[in-house]
This record gives sequence, structure tokens and C-alpha cells, in this order.
Amino acid sequence: MADHAGPISDILPHGAPTDDGARLLLHAIRRMGLGGINDAHAVNAMIGSFGLSFRRPLVLMRALMAELSRASQRSIIIAPSCCVRMTAAESVLVQAIATATHAPHDAHRRLCEICGIINCLGLLSSAQAVAQAFADLGRPINTA
Repeated sequence: MADHAGPISDILPHGAPTDDGARLLLHAIRRMGLGGINDAHAVNAMIGSFGLSFRRPLVLMRALMAELSRASQRSIIIAPSCCVRMTAAESVLVQAIATATHAPHDAHRRLCEICGIINCLGLLSSAQAVAQAFADLGRPINTA
């Protein structure tokens, strides 16, 4: 008898973002989540998107991922970088980062939910810095 994992929509319930900034963010999250914060593919994506100004968003993404790893009490399920759909956790994370600068209370609630903790102000600050860096360099993170 074969195992049946259910439809792909159970595992990857959300479509990948269509916005350039959100797609880049998701790609960096996936690459750094699987390959570590020094993943060469993530670095290459940042260089390709931001040109000579890549260092600020790259360093802030590394800080965000390190803080996420440190603070989280739960495993955060991420899909391979080639997937055109997102896991529920990826969707919450991208949405939290996208709203971190203009709706910090909502972003904080989402980050706490995904990490399984009651307070994550350091993670919120990192998310705000990443969102601001992307916006400053012409790739704002839009999820709508």
C-alpha cells in the first residue's frame, strides 16, 4: 500500500509572490534556510537585484535569518527554491516582513506565531530593517 501525502495544495497552500521584491525575499529565505546564511546562490541573487548596493540587504537578510533561527521554538517549513508555491510558514514570514514597517504590531504577532514565542522584538527589528533596505534600493516587498 502506497503512502499518499495528499494534494500538493496541502503542503504548499499559497502561490508564490508575483512582486519582484517579495520573490527575491522568498528566494533568499529559502536559499539561506537550506544552505546557511553564506549561501552563494542567495548572494548572487542579491548582487543581481541590487548591483553594487547589495551589501546592506544581504547583511540584513543574514541577520534576520540568524535571529529567526535563534529565536524560533518551532521548525519552520520551507520549500525548495524552485517551487512556485509557498508553505504556510513561508507565507506568514513573507507577509510579516512585508508589513513590518507600516504595521509593526501585526508583523510582531505573525512572527511570534510562526516562532512559537510570545515576544520577538529583535526579529521584528530585523524584519523592519530588511523591508526598509529592499524599499530604499527599489525593490519594496509587496504581497498584495
